[in-house]
Amino acid sequence: MTAAGIYVHVPFCLTRCGYCDFNAYAGLDHLSNRYVRALAAEARLHAPGWAGVPFTSVFFGGGTPTTLDPVELVSLIAELRRTLAVDDDSEVTVEANPDTVDTDSLTALRRGGVNRLSMGAQSFDPLVLQALERVHQPSSVRRAFADARAAGFDDVNLDLIFGADGESLGSWRHTVEQTVELRPEHVSAYALTIEPATPLGRAVDAGRTPSPDPDGQADMFELACELLGAAGYEHYEVSNWALPGRECRHNLGYWERRPYLGLGAGAHSSRDGHRWWNVRPPEQYLQTVESDMVPIGGQEFLDPEAERLESVFLGLRTSAGVNASDVDPDLAEPFVHEGLLEERDGRLVLSERGLFLANDVVLALTG
Repeated sequence: MTAAGIYVHVPFCLTRCGYCDFNAYAGLDHLSNRYVRALAAEARLHAPGWAGVPFTSVFFGGGTPTTLDPVELVSLIAELRRTLAVDDDSEVTVEANPDTVDTDSLTALRRGGVNRLSMGAQSFDPLVLQALERVHQPSSVRRAFADARAAGFDDVNLDLIFGADGESLGSWRHTVEQTVELRPEHVSAYALTIEPATPLGRAVDAGRTPSPDPDGQADMFELACELLGAAGYEHYEVSNWALPGRECRHNLGYWERRPYLGLGAGAHSSRDGHRWWNVRPPEQYLQTVESDMVPIGGQEFLDPEAERLESVFLGLRTSAGVNASDVDPDLAEPFVHEGLLEERDGRLVLSERGLFLANDVVLALTG
């Protein structure tokens, strides 16, 4: 049976960053105990339909899962293991804001079964952090990273964002070099995107803040590829680098189109061409689950052609690429000629330059 993953959404945050378009909220911490109980209850509602399916990864995302008490998180992990067939050696990741963890909380999480930490560093430049409306400082990242090591974590990811207002190529170089100096096992680096419904999106629309410069972001992406590659990190997906053997098992499941079960407000699930998602407002989610109902907010079914196109779309984002036979050669040839696509042993793989333009290339190939 195909191995699956579990995604657990925790919508609580200390503050909401201006660029964030996730289903996250500040000031709802009073719901946390009730919310954790609802997550466990939702898992029980799904359990009969997923009986016997092995889960090889659990990912707590958000929001900021570490705003929850570590005892609550650990008890929830134990409940998921009792309710669903979570493998003993599963990858269990928790996302963290540096200002929400310390040695004691991280030690509790590590002893409670969390074996991978994903920390939102974003930048090592205070001015860039200010532009992103992040509340932590670069020193907080270094302190939290040291705390993670002291707590026994040997699998840590640092999330970075490039292209914020005022960020120079030199500032970005400093951020990547500081990241490499810490030597996390995994690095995720995302180009800042402007979502219209966010405060940053409205500021850009009103002309108060400039939109990210695509050429500048392309230069930053190229620099990240150069510095991380030189430091021994393998570029295995558009925005993700890992030391050998330290790829994120959970995220690979998405790109390889393995099934996953989403728990929590707004969480998405996918299985056998069927995708569904939960209601987004936390209060509505709580009321639905507390009424012993699965909190589905919508769903869709993919036909075989849509599944094929999605496989191409996701596969090309990774270093594995796709079978050349899955792509119309007449559509692929111009991108091969331009050096954006490469043919390797019967497979089509995006070049480093092509990875930055992955969305444009893939849409052209699957359009």
